[in-house]
Amino acid sequence: MEPSSESAGVAGAAPPWARGVRKVTVLTGAGISTDSGIPDFRGPQGVWTRNPGAQQLSTFQAYVSDPAVRRRSWQARRSNPAWTAEPNPAHVALAELAGSHLDTRVITQNIDGLHQKAGTPAERVIEVHGSMFSVVCVSCGDRSPMAGALARVEAGEEDPACNRCGGILKSATVMFGQRLDPAVFARAERAALDCDLFLAIGTTLSVEPAASLCGLAAGAGAAVVIVNADPTPYDGLAAEAVREPIGTAVPRIARRLLA
Repeated sequence: MEPSSESAGVAGAAPPWARGVRKVTVLTGAGISTDSGIPDFRGPQGVWTRNPGAQQLSTFQAYVSDPAVRRRSWQARRSNPAWTAEPNPAHVALAELAGSHLDTRVITQNIDGLHQKAGTPAERVIEVHGSMFSVVCVSCGDRSPMAGALARVEAGEEDPACNRCGGILKSATVMFGQRLDPAVFARAERAALDCDLFLAIGTTLSVEPAASLCGLAAGAGAAVVIVNADPTPYDGLAAEAVREPIGTAVPRIARRLLA
């Protein structure tokens, strides 16, 4: 299988994987949100590429053990471009799939909420890495809106503590060193096992166990189509790997499936 920038999957006659599809499961990574102004992590202009030390802010052990890391993290949260980002054509195209006759589920490694903002029903979005819109206490597990915690930071608290027990607050996202929520990942596995077509979009497929969902889907008989600028470890099992920019490839694929 030789990927191409203008592949049969998005142009010309319908490829075999686009025919007779009834159930679609989508896995999205940071690459789908770059057109919305949210930089990815590992790309040429990625957050960690430009500032390797930034990865420490997403490492659980460093966060809970070092107040200085937490203070930097709260300032980074205040300026996160996702607060003002808008869905791009790829998000919108997937929302159209989710609102169609096709049984569509979106598994996302992103925490930015742009799938829901584009119109994909929240119950059809599986956020395996959590959401930046809530905070959670690492001690008592109390959850509350991120907006309230950020308001406290704006008011001068550098490292706001849990209002219930005084414990450390963090965003309700999965940091390095934390395991995924087993119940949430079980939903993702069921969605991967129960589809005709599995689309992996804007993800390097290098972070496990999320990347392994491609193998699960393929093993269950689904066609796997990967839309990513660079090769991934799972290209070999894909029916097609599309190198075309995500903002044009995903809408074309959606139109093909809805035709």
